[in-house]
Amino acid sequence: MIRPSAPLSLLLLLLLPLLVSSPRGVDAGASEAEAPSYRLRFPDRARHYAEVEATIPTRGEDSIELWMPAWTPGSYKIRDYARFLEDIRALDAGGGALPIEKIGKDRWRVQCAGRERFTLSYRVYGREMSVRTNWIERDFAMLNGAATFLVATGTEGSPLDVLLEPPPEWPASETGLPPHPDGAPHAWRAPDHDTLVDCPIVVGDLEIREFEVEGVPHRLVCHGGGDLWDYDRAAEDCRRIVEAQIAMWRVVPYESYRFLNMITESGGGLEHSNSTLMMASRYSFRDPDRYRRWLGLVSHEFFHTWNVKRLRPIALGPFDYTREVHTDDLWVVEGITSYYDDLMLARAGITDAKQYLKALSEQISSVQKTPGRLVHALAETSHDAWTHYYQRHENSLNSSISYYTKGAVVAFLLDAEIARASGGEAGLDEAMRLAYSRHSGARGYTSREFRDCCSEVAGIDLTPFFTRAVDSREELEYVDALAWFGLRFAPVKEEEEEPETPPPHDPTPGWIGLRSADRGGHLVVTAVEHGTPAAAVGLNVDDEIIAVDRYRVTGGGWAARMKQYSPGDEVTLLVARRGELLRLSVTLAEEPALSWKLERDPEATPEQRERLIAWLGAAGEGLREEDSEEGASTEVPAEEDGEE
Repeated sequence: MIRPSAPLSLLLLLLLPLLVSSPRGVDAGASEAEAPSYRLRFPDRARHYAEVEATIPTRGEDSIELWMPAWTPGSYKIRDYARFLEDIRALDAGGGALPIEKIGKDRWRVQCAGRERFTLSYRVYGREMSVRTNWIERDFAMLNGAATFLVATGTEGSPLDVLLEPPPEWPASETGLPPHPDGAPHAWRAPDHDTLVDCPIVVGDLEIREFEVEGVPHRLVCHGGGDLWDYDRAAEDCRRIVEAQIAMWRVVPYESYRFLNMITESGGGLEHSNSTLMMASRYSFRDPDRYRRWLGLVSHEFFHTWNVKRLRPIALGPFDYTREVHTDDLWVVEGITSYYDDLMLARAGITDAKQYLKALSEQISSVQKTPGRLVHALAETSHDAWTHYYQRHENSLNSSISYYTKGAVVAFLLDAEIARASGGEAGLDEAMRLAYSRHSGARGYTSREFRDCCSEVAGIDLTPFFTRAVDSREELEYVDALAWFGLRFAPVKEEEEEPETPPPHDPTPGWIGLRSADRGGHLVVTAVEHGTPAAAVGLNVDDEIIAVDRYRVTGGGWAARMKQYSPGDEVTLLVARRGELLRLSVTLAEEPALSWKLERDPEATPEQRERLIAWLGAAGEGLREEDSEEGASTEVPAEEDGEE
């Protein structure tokens, strides 16, 4: 493993989070005596409330404006957190009420002339089970800074103190915030508002496992798994992921790190500078596929420690928490991270080559089966994340493409393109490290600067690659990338001998081109792809399909029913649309037989096989062992697709 180098470089990187922010109109030299302080209590937690009492210095001003963020970094949608606040009051030292006026959707003004400080009190309602909001209940709470703290204008660059007063049933609290200097339990001092927003807090009866990598402490903090989770095994797998990623980046940019894993029968994750807040199911650990997906989430959020929390587009800092901020480079932030999350599991030896190629195949297939890939370029969909990715609608399948998924596929192609151009001397790893060394400071990077780093490492101008893959709506090209690694797309159908007795029914099912969901036993259309039989006959989203050719069909029975028909058959659908019954005649087609399943090319050269092995790390070494045992066989065994 390659270890971090000079201590001075490490010290500079540890200081980067403090340099990234340049708060608006702030006296960064404000004394600690003037620091606002927040005390949180939970007397009404069963009804999902936290009570906040804050001491706000006036700095001699006649009035103080208070504001709350409308969004949180990493989740690009205006969420208007102020809507969760209630009973906002301002009191003087004697408990007398001060005039407070709401002057905007998330802004208030307090009249405080002649007073050195005042007390602000309010209640926060938290019952949205997500990693970007608050959840408060009888057994635990998870709090995000943007959704919790009202802040006084002009104090954003000052230290802010936070003290929790949890009930006795909540013995532990965890956050990435620095501990308070006085050493009090459940107390922290944020150096500035950006840090307060960047450090979620979880409190309750927590299971904590600790491990070290490169001498740096890490914690896996869990709540809710009970006996169904093996916390020791999960912590060990987290350690292997951390080791693999530090080996790639070659620097540790934090003093400690926390994986905050709330096992709440939900999902998702959000990155922070020295922690991540994630959610999972108690049933995930014992299901190998679901557990691998959870480890992929761990890998994804941890990769963000470098890629976005420190190496970031210019638009993503200093933050303006009151409005949308746009960048064409979310494909770098999220797409490249989505490429590396599963790749790092392979390099850590957690997944094998077959499992990794299956995951990459699914990403490619998702892109190629989404009509919207030809409507919006990757740069466009990055820029429009606020209104497209985070506000999807029934036609999003046809009109947009995910910068996560297509970005991951483009990252794979870029990795191969750099390697091919450099004669195998470099790849995307080297480009990311170069970009980090140049652009992980306070300023960030432009699109051109990031692309220039890739070109420099490749040794050629990669503008044509970026123009096609990122800036245009053209189809992606896979031939060169697959050839470099000795891969291919599996043939659609292997030639088979004709059976002596023909089957009684054509095994190829009919296809109509819709997506559906089971809603209480009812089969409801959720999307209709352009250019399909479903679109041609006018099926609509939210139509309920009641029957096919006079026979009832249930919510989960669509795929089985289509197996009773062949391409070319004409069927009549009985459809309910807003209560009106309609009959639609449709001619079934054959689903486009395009395969995006990756496998090792049986004709790959020894050089191609070695490139694949080197690229996959520990999983690649497993291929070498398989080849030795099987006489240098190059075929990856077929794997049945399981139900997601």
